[in-house]
Amino acid sequence: MREAGDLARTTRRTEFKHWTKGADNSPVCEGDIAVNDFLHIRLPGLAPQAGWLSEETEDDPAEREATYVWIVDPIDGTRAYITGRADWTISVALIENGRPLVAALYAPVSDEMFLASRGGGATLNGAAMRVSCGDLDGARVAGPKRTLERIAALAPGVLPQPKVFSLALRLTRVAQGELEAAFASNGGHDWDLAAADLLVHEAGGVMTDFCGCSLTYNRPRPKHGSLIAADAARHAALLDLVRDRKAEFA
Repeated sequence: MREAGDLARTTRRTEFKHWTKGADNSPVCEGDIAVNDFLHIRLPGLAPQAGWLSEETEDDPAEREATYVWIVDPIDGTRAYITGRADWTISVALIENGRPLVAALYAPVSDEMFLASRGGGATLNGAAMRVSCGDLDGARVAGPKRTLERIAALAPGVLPQPKVFSLALRLTRVAQGELEAAFASNGGHDWDLAAADLLVHEAGGVMTDFCGCSLTYNRPRPKHGSLIAADAARHAALLDLVRDRKAEFA
């Protein structure tokens, strides 16, 4: 992960190309491709039996039939990377039967290495992480602007926070205790979410969709609905606010 971060930083210091892709014109750049290619060489050596799913690799459904699958976002927060912001990350998770087994999220600019293993807890640069626990009054909450406006109207005590461009980092800030809750809008992909999912849960938090269901990864369509991450008490409170109002947050 650190070598991938060094590669991304080196690419960023040069004059690199960037372009858009897909129906939503999402950004991609030479840094995405360089990190993806590097990880596609290195990660299989750690789990040779594992399949592969990455934002920047053409999907091969046959390869994803394996019990274990690497799920990779070589640069999560490409817009931040391109524009010189700090809030971009490299996100990697190893999935076993649809749920994350191992997770690594690295923020190269701030040199923050988040690691988790199922049942083994979550760490930041080697120190254990735990979610912040409490109620919604004074809770720092990050997410899409429209979602935060609606949540603030329903729970006036919450404190909306500035946007974190890397969705994985936004969710992981809950695991770290820097945020009390975070939202993801409809349309997040496996590679945006899998590592953060394990980090949140291993730090004592909860991350589900607006129906309260946990996520299953490596399905034929690797896309998910709107999500909430928080400690158990705040998650329950926020879920009560949004469960019957899902259409308002679409």
